Amino acid sequence: MTSRVRPWTLDKFPERFRAWLELESPSDNLRRIVGNWVLTRYDDPYQGAERVEGFPNLWFGQIPNSRDDSGHVVTCSYWIEESSRTVRCDNFGTLSLPL
Repeated sequence: MTSRVRPWTLDKFPERFRAWLELESPSDNLRRIVGNWVLTRYDDPYQGAERVEGFPNLWFGQIPNSRDDSGHVVTCSYWIEESSRTVRCDNFGTLSLPL
């Protein structure tokens, strides 16, 4: 009998993603990259992210392969609630390198 850990629940990602789309108007390719990255949070929300100092449950990460020709990358901050296995999106943003 295989023991499976239930996947994480994602909260507020669609709303924050739409807000980022309206603000930034990214290319279709970048939209797909960010959308596919969001799906990876179901399996492992810690992957590629770092805890934000001073906030016990806030995590921040650069979205892989999101760098554009002008040296900007897409980032995401989100809260991880381990007790409920919920990942709640705080914000998407486009920032200049280095972070």
